[in-house]
Amino acid sequence: MLTRLKAKVQSAIKTQAQTANKLGLTPDVISAIGIMLALFSAIAYANGRQNVTLALAVFLLLLSGYCDILDGALARLYQKATSFGGFLDSLLDRYADSAIYVGIILGELCSASWGLIALIGSLLVSYSRARAEAVGIKMETVGLAERAERIIIIAVTSIAEIFFAGVIEASMILLAVFTNLTVLQRSLYAYKTLKKKGEAKPES
Repeated sequence: MLTRLKAKVQSAIKTQAQTANKLGLTPDVISAIGIMLALFSAIAYANGRQNVTLALAVFLLLLSGYCDILDGALARLYQKATSFGGFLDSLLDRYADSAIYVGIILGELCSASWGLIALIGSLLVSYSRARAEAVGIKMETVGLAERAERIIIIAVTSIAEIFFAGVIEASMILLAVFTNLTVLQRSLYAYKTLKKKGEAKPES
């Protein structure tokens, strides 16, 4: 969904990408900064419900998401995109996602069961895309809960948690449902696409 706007956002931060290039920053370095920010955000979440730590967690989470956009814009603008860079970026994104959910669970901002279901669903959303694209199926924009949507949901509900306790718990329930629904959507999309190609037959 929101991934469709990603190209427009990347175009809008062209100036920032140019500045990053002048400073000698590479997409891999920015990706590394992004994962560090995500880890610090997770630590802030793990420290519980204090208003200051929640606000800090959201700020660091959004900065991490910004780095994820900036590294892609920089790679495309200066033709620095590499296969390994794409692999590394995707891998670090999974670590970042996992850290945030674990931080929320450890901070007792949601029940462990819903947090783990949401985490598993989030990882499987990414895995389903990787497996589909490995067989030539374009999966970006397919599904309700891609990474951009998940970050926004967590950020908005974290801010709301400052004023209304229990909002993050509700967001984990929502993400648990939406992420796994997205996996189902992608599975059906992959099946239909492969069926058209005559490749959806079960292995003998």
